[in-house]
Amino acid sequence: MKKRILSGMRPTGKLHLGHLVGALDNWVKLQEEYDCFFMVADWHAFMSEYENTAELPENIIDNVVDWLSVGIDPDKSTVFIQSHIPEHAELHVIFSCITPLGLLERCPTYKEQMREVKARNLNTYGFLGYPVLQAADILLYKSDKVPVGQDQLPHLELTRQVARLFNNLSKKEIFPFPDAILTKTPKLLGLDGRKMSKSYLNTINLSDSPEVIMRKVSAMFTDPKRIKLSDKGHPDTCNVFSYYSVFMPQIKNEVYDWCLDAKKGCTECKKMLALAIIEKLAPIQEKRKSLLKDKAALKKILDEGAKKAAGVASGTMKEVRKAVNL
Repeated sequence: MKKRILSGMRPTGKLHLGHLVGALDNWVKLQEEYDCFFMVADWHAFMSEYENTAELPENIIDNVVDWLSVGIDPDKSTVFIQSHIPEHAELHVIFSCITPLGLLERCPTYKEQMREVKARNLNTYGFLGYPVLQAADILLYKSDKVPVGQDQLPHLELTRQVARLFNNLSKKEIFPFPDAILTKTPKLLGLDGRKMSKSYLNTINLSDSPEVIMRKVSAMFTDPKRIKLSDKGHPDTCNVFSYYSVFMPQIKNEVYDWCLDAKKGCTECKKMLALAIIEKLAPIQEKRKSLLKDKAALKKILDEGAKKAAGVASGTMKEVRKAVNL
């Protein structure tokens, strides 16, 4: 039997190139080797976006369409919406009762978000318990592996601790201790050189038109030391060059030489990059158009995914309730 993976994304906006190279490309590969459960994490989105949920339903469909467009195959993977499986919330409540408060307050991601995010009120019980719901998501499906970046390792370790606490409490080995699949993500910063994020308005979205992509790339932050065309560039620190390593690796050495020796200007360099991104996204966007024409087919995919996920989730919760005499 294939080992199982659970991964998901919060539907807080349109998906962008960072999602593509940081997660989705990897998901497409993983589904060939693992039994993959890919979850639209709408409850997680609600935890941080509870004051503004008007776009949530649209974002859910838009994100799923992007997943399918890049190659997630519902015949190979289980695609579902988190809130359609109530067992996530039930297991979250049970785990909340046994998780020490200190584990959550020491979580690096929680401390970072509380320090950095000022536009939203995250000082809530729900947001503090975000990692507990994440543990419930992973353990509900008895996942063997979880694809994560280096910064997510503390969350996975917390999941393992919660599994250990529950198993010790119930004196049964209900839950496994999932291992990380460290995702090797190419360096891809936002258009302004900061982390690519919808909040910073510095993304290239998977659904952006060629005209929008060309405009966004043309405005990208480049080498501040290169003022004139004849000035030599510094490709090692240029954000535009880092994109070539991801989208046009076959010519990155040539581009490096152009930049270093001032053989081409930044305007021409950015135009070539924009065309490469447009070409990369063209088949994805073509499939997007096709999928959006048949909303009934999308609903069927999500309904069938929810049915399969619910079958696994209900089986786990029967074990959990029996173990704690509920």
